Amino acid sequence: MALAIASGVPPQIGLYTAIVAGILVPLLGGSRWQVTGPTAAFVVVLAPIAARFGLSGLLVATVLAGLMLIAMGLLRLGKLIEFVPYPVTTGFTAGIGVVIATLQVKDLLGLTIESPAPHFVERLGDIALALPTTRLPDVAIAALTLAVLLLWPKLTRKVPSPLVALVVAAGAAWLASRLVPGFHVATIRDRFVFEAGDGRLLPGIPRQLPLPVLPWRVGGADGQAARFSFDLVRTLIPSAFAIAVLGAIESLLSATIADGMKGTKHDPDAELVAQGIGNVVAPFFGGIAATGAIARTATGIRSGARTPLASAIHGVVVLTTMLALAPALGYLPMAAMAALLLVVAWNMSEPQHFVRLLRGAPRADVTVLLACFGLTVIFDMTVAVTAGMLLSMMLFIKRMSDVFGIERATADHPALREPLPPGIVLYEVAGPLFFGAAAKAVEALETVDRSARVVVLDLTAVPAIDATGIVHLEAAIDFLRRRHVAVILAGLRRQPARALVRADWRHRLPDVRVVRRLERGIELARQAVERGDAPAL
Repeated sequence: MALAIASGVPPQIGLYTAIVAGILVPLLGGSRWQVTGPTAAFVVVLAPIAARFGLSGLLVATVLAGLMLIAMGLLRLGKLIEFVPYPVTTGFTAGIGVVIATLQVKDLLGLTIESPAPHFVERLGDIALALPTTRLPDVAIAALTLAVLLLWPKLTRKVPSPLVALVVAAGAAWLASRLVPGFHVATIRDRFVFEAGDGRLLPGIPRQLPLPVLPWRVGGADGQAARFSFDLVRTLIPSAFAIAVLGAIESLLSATIADGMKGTKHDPDAELVAQGIGNVVAPFFGGIAATGAIARTATGIRSGARTPLASAIHGVVVLTTMLALAPALGYLPMAAMAALLLVVAWNMSEPQHFVRLLRGAPRADVTVLLACFGLTVIFDMTVAVTAGMLLSMMLFIKRMSDVFGIERATADHPALREPLPPGIVLYEVAGPLFFGAAAKAVEALETVDRSARVVVLDLTAVPAIDATGIVHLEAAIDFLRRRHVAVILAGLRRQPARALVRADWRHRLPDVRVVRRLERGIELARQAVERGDAPAL
């Protein structure tokens, strides 16, 4: 309920999500332990969508995101999530934690803010201006909730601290309202209403099963139902993509953590398909975006979960609790819910990992970390992840370029049983010969001594070559040929050899000899120098 409220939708929407996706996904997924439902990470993505398009837009975006997740799974892209760098995930996760924390300040302090700003900087301004409206009853209940949340785990972990904290906060608020004149704390009943079967508007949350709905027929931002159209889909595609990417990252990260706890191995592609199906089906029952919940998954494992049925039963328990206790849930204080999410935001941001990266990571990784953090806070997660991935790829290219090297071999080279005769030059090439490093090869070969008659390129340590590498290598060989220097390529590995075949080198450079073994290449060079001609094909 707290996550739904933070996302800008009624609290029962969060329950519907946990029920529908929580029951369906475990029965289809690639992880035996995964618990699926709404998560805190989604708040910063969903809240702007709900503010702009209303619940109907949010539900349609979730359906589109589900279809994207299914496509990702069918295209077997699950493994690609592992290539998201740690500074990127740590940066945007910490940024999400900060954004969630600022979203809770209004209810935490009982501030009066008529229309909260959608962006972080403006939101801070609204909070500063609204500080004089702080209500001490809300602050007191929030402080009590925080105290129980932090102290209860030191006593026992058998009963979850949020359950105890919310019950204590609701009881304290009710008791104080009876004993202290003028004491009132905003509750779910005060903030939310639902339409009963007879058309009446009742406070709190409904005591009913999730009922089938058409996502685009639910009320929009203006209270009117949206009309399903291509324009609506096109407008929501970027938001849906953000939901899909975040859902994929978090669900597979949660599954990986579960594997570490249980010593098992999940199927990432099957998990993506299952999460996609869950996100397609849930909106047709009023649910919003769902993914694997790390905290709930770990709790299930620690509690003895052994099969996916345990995760499905979690959804059944949520359903039973809602049907039994819906009226009582309406008395939960908003300040207590905000305090709970404040702790969730702190835990998900993992400040200890953030600080450790700041102190010990290479400077380039720190740049990526801070960029993702700042962009998530100031703009949104989509911008942050896109920029973080681009920065990381550029840094990877730079590092691979630094690893690449081409050097003239010395007399102690292991392949040289005796010194090379005058006129033969041996170059060792090491590292992937790709677009970020190919220029180095050209520069090195253009400095070959004018006395050289044959250049042997040892490519044994070149694991891969791309189209740019081939073009640059061809340019370097053309330069040597114009100086009447023959070229022998030796020690090609499988990928470079296949790449040269596809590039049709046999016809484009017929006088370049390509041999498998370096020793054979050196032998051909010796023979050519002794004969006084270029090595024959």
